[in-house]
Amino acid sequence: MIAPMRSIRRLTSLILFAVACAVPAAAHPAPFSYLDVRIASGAMTGTLVLHDFDVAHDLQLATPDALLDAAMLQQAADQIVALVRGRVQMTADERDVRWDITGIRALPDRSAVEVAWRAPINAAIGHLIVRAALFPYDPNHQTFVNVYEGDVLLRQDILSAGRQTAEYYTGGRQGAFAVFKAFTASGIHHIAIGPDHILFIVGLLLLGGSVLRLLGIVSAFTVGHSITLSLAALNIVAPPARIIEPAIALSIVYVGADNLLSSPGARDVRAWIALFFGLVHGFGFASVLREIGLPPRALGISLFSFNLGVEIGQALIVVAVASLLAVARARSPRRAQQLVTAGSVLVMVAGGYWFVQRVWLNA
Repeated sequence: MIAPMRSIRRLTSLILFAVACAVPAAAHPAPFSYLDVRIASGAMTGTLVLHDFDVAHDLQLATPDALLDAAMLQQAADQIVALVRGRVQMTADERDVRWDITGIRALPDRSAVEVAWRAPINAAIGHLIVRAALFPYDPNHQTFVNVYEGDVLLRQDILSAGRQTAEYYTGGRQGAFAVFKAFTASGIHHIAIGPDHILFIVGLLLLGGSVLRLLGIVSAFTVGHSITLSLAALNIVAPPARIIEPAIALSIVYVGADNLLSSPGARDVRAWIALFFGLVHGFGFASVLREIGLPPRALGISLFSFNLGVEIGQALIVVAVASLLAVARARSPRRAQQLVTAGSVLVMVAGGYWFVQRVWLNA
């Protein structure tokens, strides 16, 4: 009889423990906020819905229910406005948006507080950036963002502790120009910060030639990566990075070795090499576009602009390398050849290091 009684007591204790754990969990509502942004002629308007639990926590109120009382909510209005303005920022075409709070009301059925806002704008918007980090005390908190152009839902996003910024491009001329400007700059930037792409291009240029010849070589590279970049960005073909990144490293090794094995007077096939390996590098570029996020309404412009930016970055490299080689050859052809040999060896070593790193060290 004693054993069954002990079993009953243990079961009862377990049930009570589970209930005790569940109560505080249930007291905290789902950690979400909701931001609606409506872009119209002359103004942006919208609402921000916040759970009363989160607001009460940050305002150090005794209970969230206090915010559901109209009088108490009015007393806390200034604090809520300060909280919202400090943690949600918007930028329209590189200008900070000053948004005015037009009303605060309780939503008892949702255990929430709604903040209505309005931001006058002088001209049509092309590029909008929204930054939100509403309740840092809760790392699981998320902000659901809906952006409308007129009455049409333009895009939806989820901002969190790990991703606090989202960008949007409108559908008019201003939006198209903003896409062109942003993605062209991104293409230039990516070439500038991509040592593997830079070294591949430098390897192609080491054997020299006229500026037009060298520009033709890197243009072939652009044609190649433009094809696979578009295929990957549109999710038509998307090989995994564990294959593409080592392949990019091997392409660098190949270019260095080809320079060392090339004999004077041999046919120059660097443009074909650039075209072929450009197909491989294009998949690497695509990972950058996935991080940025392609605007659905301007896919063509964004892809063209990014490739244009890459081409501009490559052209700058051509000018720099061609000028350096021209000066070296004018001063001492023998030293220039030594420079080509040393540079090709350096290209091979760097490519080999990246291959080992990407296959084994990052496995």
